[in-house]
Amino acid sequence: MEKTITLIRHGETAGNLGKRYIGITNEPLCPEGKEEIRRRRYPRADLVFSSPMIRCEATAKLIYPGHQIIIVDGFRETDFGLFEGKNYKDLAEDPAYQSWIDSGGKAAFPGGESRRDAVERTMAGFAEMLEYSRDAAEVSVILHGGSIMGILSHLFGGEYYSYHVENGEGYTFDLSYNGVCGGLCFRSFLG
Repeated sequence: MEKTITLIRHGETAGNLGKRYIGITNEPLCPEGKEEIRRRRYPRADLVFSSPMIRCEATAKLIYPGHQIIIVDGFRETDFGLFEGKNYKDLAEDPAYQSWIDSGGKAAFPGGESRRDAVERTMAGFAEMLEYSRDAAEVSVILHGGSIMGILSHLFGGEYYSYHVENGEGYTFDLSYNGVCGGLCFRSFLG
């Protein structure tokens, strides 16, 4: 079974504009985020999946009007714990933040998830999506930056942060699927 998968990061929110850690906060798209999504062109899709967060669902509806949006809970963003809603300026003097930085971003967020746990959850969501979309040739998934980095670093290797994308941008890759991930062919898509 072969398919083309496009992972798209949701449009901007007020928290994104403020460079804040927005994970479990269910923020809507800001006006600038909606406008940016409307200006871009995206690949067609047979099926559209989304994180359960309203910023992702709203982005999916803007890009793929008329499609049923299939929610996958595993695609939600990382739980940033005590850092939620704060930015690097707010956290600059926080020893817990410096400790997290010193770990290369691999330690668990205080009161939140570790990168490893978030990637495992996201990959379980990815497997669920693959099973559901078994007969679809072109699939789009609207999710979060951390979720995209987790999926791509897991599938393709390399550094987690090297797969960072801006809001409204994403990646497309081909997948030959026979119950395990294999036959991957990666190409960039930036909206």
